[in-house]
Amino acid sequence: MKKIGDRISFEDSKIKTTVVIIPERNNIVNALMGAWLGMWYCIGGSVIWALFTLPLVEQERIILYIFLVFWCYYAFRISKAFLWLLFGKELLKLDKDGFHIKNSFFSFGKLTAYYYANIKDFSFEIPEKRTIKGVWESSPWVSGGERFAFEYFGKIKRFGRKLDEREAKLLNNLLQSKMKLFSK
Repeated sequence: MKKIGDRISFEDSKIKTTVVIIPERNNIVNALMGAWLGMWYCIGGSVIWALFTLPLVEQERIILYIFLVFWCYYAFRISKAFLWLLFGKELLKLDKDGFHIKNSFFSFGKLTAYYYANIKDFSFEIPEKRTIKGVWESSPWVSGGERFAFEYFGKIKRFGRKLDEREAKLLNNLLQSKMKLFSK
């Protein structure tokens, strides 16, 4: 495996090229996010306990149910982002058949093929660091922040989560050259 930057590695052969992009590994951020998530679960457990054990009037029960809907939404979103930081990776494969993308948790995920003839407007965009978009996408609880995009049958497909400018340029050079080679 050859490396492009700290987070991107690739394996190259005559019949295919495989690229692996891992999330940023920041132990302090992961610990803080894990602690926050643990506290969020404790809050949810306390509310569920209160809902089923305390004598509440109907208005209080409605308020707790509404809060639990809000709580479940954020528990799901933050759990997914936390698991992505710990165990996720993006897998890209280029071969004569097409360009394949897989967002993988552990080893699970769906591999989607995109044929070269239908890929249009392949590009990457790095947001400015001091803009709202740049700050939002750099936060650890946001799973998005895809840097690369292309049009495929009228839909925009994105990949390359939270890559910096140097990594994105190097990956773009690799992908463009391999797409040109394999699409012949």
